[in-house]
Amino acid sequence: MEFLKKLFQKKTKVAKVDIARRFDLIVRTGQGSMSKVWRARDTVSGREVALKVLDKAKTQRFEARFSPQSNKPAEGEIAVLLDHPNLVNTLEHGITTNDEPFLVMDFVEGFGLSFLVDMQNEMMQKHRLSFMVQLAQGIEYLHKEGFIHRDLCPRNVLVDPKGVVKLIDFGLVVPNTPAFQAPGNRTGTANYMAPELIKRQRTDQRIDIFSFAVTCFEMYTKMMPWESGETLEAVMQHINKPPKDIRNLVEGIDEQVAATIMKGLALDPQDRWQSISDMLVPLREAKKRVEPRKKSPPRPGSQAPPDTWFDSPEK
Repeated sequence: MEFLKKLFQKKTKVAKVDIARRFDLIVRTGQGSMSKVWRARDTVSGREVALKVLDKAKTQRFEARFSPQSNKPAEGEIAVLLDHPNLVNTLEHGITTNDEPFLVMDFVEGFGLSFLVDMQNEMMQKHRLSFMVQLAQGIEYLHKEGFIHRDLCPRNVLVDPKGVVKLIDFGLVVPNTPAFQAPGNRTGTANYMAPELIKRQRTDQRIDIFSFAVTCFEMYTKMMPWESGETLEAVMQHINKPPKDIRNLVEGIDEQVAATIMKGLALDPQDRWQSISDMLVPLREAKKRVEPRKKSPPRPGSQAPPDTWFDSPEK
């Protein structure tokens, strides 16, 4: 695959960047387990961006989980090659003068999906299926390009003011190749981890399908399919139990949606959807029924704006 070939080509040295001089840091907007993110102004381009600086020690510990022979690509190397409307656009990556990897991304105004899950407000109630379809489209693109995300959960997703979903974090993304499918590397967010990942078994792109299904379940119920645990040890207690049935928690949920989510939550990967593309088919069908697209008539004497509200382009 051409995409992966680019990543595994010989890497060239890049000049280190003094980010304190290059960027005006406006405000901290978030902190992940391995990074800090600022809203910043790039003094070179003049544009407002999201500046993500990775923790050097934590990044090295994560990458050390893979054998040197696997030649694992860095987050920035992967992110700058990605191009899809449901993935945040990465403009640049490099190394700071303190030897910390950094990424420069489009700054996305909007709400975190985790916030919308907690609020269960009108925006979430009316447009859940659109958000689910868009997120699945982004995952489908990643999978077709030969990657496993490994950390799908609401905190890694934003919804912009036009209702366009953006997957914003690629810190644990790995190529979907034998070297990275090997048993043993148990990384991710505990409550969203597939059983085979927790059990340190061989993994593939179906772990993302499981995490996506957990996210969809949470978008409808504001709870996990199992009792949530703060630690991996707590999660280990219930990985062999069947999930709660979403039909018992959400009165009147569309049967096709319920069945689609529950199949994605199957403990055995063989019983799950085998690809996110297959899972997208019933979700799109349900969206057309449950959330029909509404077009506003153009104002007299003017061109109608593109009808993109809660409908990102499909790639």
